[in-house]
Amino acid sequence: MRLNFNSLAEDQPSDALAQVFSRGWPGWSRWLRKRRTARPTDLRDARLALRRHMPEFETLWDTWVNVCNADDDAALFLSFWSPPRYLVNCSQAVLVDGDGPFLIRNYDLDPKLNEATLLSTAWRGRRVAGMVDGIVGLADGVNDAGLAASLTFGGRTACAAGFGIPLIVRYVLEMCVDVSQAVEALRAVPSHMSYNVTVVDAAGDWATVYLAPDRPPIVTRTPYATNHQIGVEWPRHGRFSNTQGRSDHLEALLKDPAMTPGRLTGEFLTAPLASTRYSRGFGTVYTAAYRPHTGSIALSWMDGSHEAWHLGSVDPRERLVEFTSTGSRSLSAGPGQSLTRNVQSHPSAGEFGWPPAPFAG
Repeated sequence: MRLNFNSLAEDQPSDALAQVFSRGWPGWSRWLRKRRTARPTDLRDARLALRRHMPEFETLWDTWVNVCNADDDAALFLSFWSPPRYLVNCSQAVLVDGDGPFLIRNYDLDPKLNEATLLSTAWRGRRVAGMVDGIVGLADGVNDAGLAASLTFGGRTACAAGFGIPLIVRYVLEMCVDVSQAVEALRAVPSHMSYNVTVVDAAGDWATVYLAPDRPPIVTRTPYATNHQIGVEWPRHGRFSNTQGRSDHLEALLKDPAMTPGRLTGEFLTAPLASTRYSRGFGTVYTAAYRPHTGSIALSWMDGSHEAWHLGSVDPRERLVEFTSTGSRSLSAGPGQSLTRNVQSHPSAGEFGWPPAPFAG
């Protein structure tokens, strides 16, 4: 399996969004048709839900629909109101060092279900960049106020009327400037399934919020999350995803006072945090890292290859990555780049402590 990772940037919804839509909608539309039966009131319900819970997004949603020339099915999808069940696995953690806070996460899923796009936008005036999930949603990202966010699946089967988590993460990064505001937004917007959202700001504050459709949000100061909340509540999924094992491993790592971003990155690129079970729909597609204080962004893969950007200057790039039972590896780099380039020469590489420990030297 191969994915062509790319980065795009725009201010207003325009060509970049249209490109993301044209690339992602064919797969998402097949996914939607298999899992949802349309009702005459769907679009009305979606608009009313946006108006009630995310009023700042109602006009933006109309713009997305126009730019994408979306039909009713696509328009409903772009609202992410009460979508079919949507599971991602993942691990994430926060570390604070002398250079400020550091948020790192693994996105674990079947690679062919990932949109493989870093998108930088200023759709509402605030610069936001992150990994696309659901065309207009984000799985993780950072904004120009110095707030970063990331999600993991919460390991529960409950489902109810609410928004899909990628749009909620987008909303948090578009609307909030710090952890306090992010927590309030996460409390206010209903999630259709259980997810764990970790937020960290430039001041070094962080929180992990356990969202669920059938109980109030739980706000914790836990600096990591895998795929459960207050204990493993879906045993079969818990065993398959090794959520407790990964959680225990992260807890031990973060208790080490000598832990560094470089060492932590190396841990995220190897077992037990990294998975290579791509054929079973549970493999690490990418490792993302954010420095909200400086706006630094990075993607890494298991062979040690990576791409790094600054929030204010996300340029178009492409990198072909192959996924096999032995891990992920780059097959190509973008124009003007070398697969063997020295990552320490990148102006932001030092902020992440690269090269990570397993690849040092």
